[in-house]
Amino acid sequence: MARRIAILGAGESGVGTAILAKQKDYEVFVSDFGKITETYKDVLENFEIEWEENQHTASKILNADVVMKSPGIPVNPSEHYVLELSSFQLDDIKNFRPHIAIITNITPDHLDRYDYDFSKYVASKFRITMNQTKDDYLIYDADNEAINDYLEAHTIQPKLVPFSTTKPLKYGAYIEHNELIINIDENKIHMPIDSLALKGTHNQKNAMASSSAAKMLKIRKQTIRESLANFQGVEHRLEHVLKINNVNYINDSKATNVNATFYALESMSSDTIWIVGGVDKGNDYSQLNALVNEKVKAIICLGVDNQKILKAFNNCVDIMVETQSMSEAIKIAYKIGERGDAVLLSPACASFDLFKNYEDRGRQFKEAVRLL
Repeated sequence: MARRIAILGAGESGVGTAILAKQKDYEVFVSDFGKITETYKDVLENFEIEWEENQHTASKILNADVVMKSPGIPVNPSEHYVLELSSFQLDDIKNFRPHIAIITNITPDHLDRYDYDFSKYVASKFRITMNQTKDDYLIYDADNEAINDYLEAHTIQPKLVPFSTTKPLKYGAYIEHNELIINIDENKIHMPIDSLALKGTHNQKNAMASSSAAKMLKIRKQTIRESLANFQGVEHRLEHVLKINNVNYINDSKATNVNATFYALESMSSDTIWIVGGVDKGNDYSQLNALVNEKVKAIICLGVDNQKILKAFNNCVDIMVETQSMSEAIKIAYKIGERGDAVLLSPACASFDLFKNYEDRGRQFKEAVRLL
């Protein structure tokens, strides 16, 4: 199979590169954010080279084996880059060194990849600190047992910046008297919890982690406050879809592990019909028992194999139903739902048994709700 090259810029050097690559049996795609001259269009057409102008289509560029930038394109300069990295990506790093690293929490996930050994998964997460020095920082959840245990047993180089929702800290971020407090320099930030745009303990933790990083980067206090007060949530993460017959439908399809679902259930303030299930990754559902007992009135299982879920919560709720399609799950939820209830899709599992990915699962949820 021919290697694919994407060339950015269709000036003289870009088109020349495209011709050479075509002669070397590459599959070639040329992309120019501006307009391509008619002369160069004719050359590209003559060599049967695919091209586009007035845009850069990411899907056609990022699937290439090689991306080559024409020298005329300026480099998109940025003082800082923000990356979200999975344990899978961290497993492969060699020289990667973040100046500010954040570990928001560590709970069992992807254990099928780590020989069902939680300690290996924890070690994988901590690879983010592997190349850091004493001049770098690690922001971390000081309420998380796995993180604290690792830090007690290992020496790491970066300066530690904790955050907590359960205890005041002399240094770091914490909550006290219903205020979020960032205390990492002489200029503290105080912000009422009620003013945060996103609700729930997990969002308080996210706010503390991101605010701590922003404070280190000398971003103004007012800018940080405004960002936390106005931030709009992402699709598929506790996303409010519709209210039908005074029943709220909430899409949390991005919750592909038990920890994410824990925070979703914790944030529920009404009786909840919980849609759960998919591809289990070694989940331990026992940590959800108290929340399910307190908040869940019915469980709708959505997966090819639901036996583990049925066994885990059989004594927690009176209504448990198995389904194998989103439309069926939503129709059952609609029948069960009563005024003031919430219908929460928070699967705690991967999606690949019935869906392409968690985005597909979430969009099918929203479409099924809209069709009620």
